[in-house]
Amino acid sequence: MIFGECKLFRDVVYAKSLSRAAQLNGISQSAATQQIQDLEKRLGTELFDRSTRPLGLTPAGKLYADLCRDVLRRAEDFTAALEEIRDTSESTIRIASIYSIGLSEMGRLREEFGQVLPAAAIHVELLRPDRVYDAVLTDQADLGFISYPEHRRELTVIPWREERMTVAAYPTHPFASRGMVQPADLDGQAFIAFDEEVIIRRELDRFFRDSGVEISISMQLDNIQSIKEAVALGSGISILPERTMQAEVEQKRLVSIPLNAPELRRPVAIIHRKKKKLTRAVREFLNFVTG
Repeated sequence: MIFGECKLFRDVVYAKSLSRAAQLNGISQSAATQQIQDLEKRLGTELFDRSTRPLGLTPAGKLYADLCRDVLRRAEDFTAALEEIRDTSESTIRIASIYSIGLSEMGRLREEFGQVLPAAAIHVELLRPDRVYDAVLTDQADLGFISYPEHRRELTVIPWREERMTVAAYPTHPFASRGMVQPADLDGQAFIAFDEEVIIRRELDRFFRDSGVEISISMQLDNIQSIKEAVALGSGISILPERTMQAEVEQKRLVSIPLNAPELRRPVAIIHRKKKKLTRAVREFLNFVTG
């Protein structure tokens, strides 16, 4: 049995999909299918119940899944323990982050942490929220940075901060000269919204309903970076986390106007897999960010 085989099997179990597990392991679906078939042939039993959707496990498959989890966890523990014995901090910290945090924060954090632990390398991958969870749960990343965190049994969720939400407007918009915008002022405004499946959209929709505000949605986009660009081009206003607009405000491409809604905040958290033995470098980075 090899670690790659165990990891593929674990990922199929997690994703309940051969195609998704193949993506996580950087191989084709046909290659993943062949590996699973070869494994079942070698063990002399079927591991997956292919009559169910999503893909389920047979009793033998459940036993093998437990074995794979134990093997991979022991391998991770060994790697972390070996680093402790060698007393080295020259490891790579693998981070999966949503785009808004990665683009606005990771450059600064990498530079500042480099002064604390110069030998550690930080690798950041920018992903959609669902892929951040995938990366952490399948050990593609040590840590994940996520907004509106989901509390899952397999994850440790560390609250990081609550980000103030403000009105984003282009510099010539009538709101740009105001010191404060009231919720009622948003009524009827051309508004650039998040796509409906994005969590922050649901939170903003709830805020509008509670405030009795009806906005006029001129455009829907799925990420903060695109919304900032649309606002800067004069397509409408939006409501965004204040921290994510710092660069554009400094460049005078956007204006961030306080909104009289102190309850409107974006929660941001750091996640890692429970029972995962973190390396010294990852622990120090986590302490640095949260300390």
